Amino acid sequence: MTLTQALQQLEAAGSAQTRKTYARHGVGPKMFGVSYAVLGQLTRKIKRDHALARGLWASGWHDARVLATFIADPQQADAATLDAWVIGAESRPLAGAVAKLVAATASAEALAGMWRADPREHVAVAGWDVVAELALNSTLPDTKFAALLKTIERDLHGAQNHVRYAMNGALIAIGVRNAKLERLAVAAARRIGKVAVDHGETGCQTPDAVAYIARTKARRAKRAKGTGV
Repeated sequence: MTLTQALQQLEAAGSAQTRKTYARHGVGPKMFGVSYAVLGQLTRKIKRDHALARGLWASGWHDARVLATFIADPQQADAATLDAWVIGAESRPLAGAVAKLVAATASAEALAGMWRADPREHVAVAGWDVVAELALNSTLPDTKFAALLKTIERDLHGAQNHVRYAMNGALIAIGVRNAKLERLAVAAARRIGKVAVDHGETGCQTPDAVAYIARTKARRAKRAKGTGV
């Protein structure tokens, strides 16, 4: 698929209602309003195409940039490009999409550390989103996540609005990694208490970390029982 073809398909798939929804989540006006279902269909059609991903990102369209993160090749995504992408993301949804890509690259841990300390809210959000992805999917040692729990407990209430949400999400992800980290995460969450986040005009809510971890554990136990594991 060429860049022109991809942009034409994205434009044709956009809708006014989706644009309104995205706008409530902080996405700027340069968007087609393409649903994630359609973006998923395009991703399955294109598969991996790093050159196309770079072109889509350079177009500046929100939907094209999200699609770029889905089809980019993590092995070809260098740290400098990923850093430029997250700086240009400017909204929480797009920063989160970049974070998912970053978590699959060799630069993930280094970039997450740099971004978490960034004063720009959307960049710091991406840093904590990478932590959540790594907690769920990486082979990093538990000691690294235990240390991050201490950082979350110390800094969460003083962090920027959406960073608090991302830190809470990282705490949950660490808590569902294994039994040892679950105990540490639950204890930290109880000491942190209620996490206040202003979600604006969206229907989003901030999950209670202790309850969310417990529900995830119960679902996993149910699945394991059902499969005879």
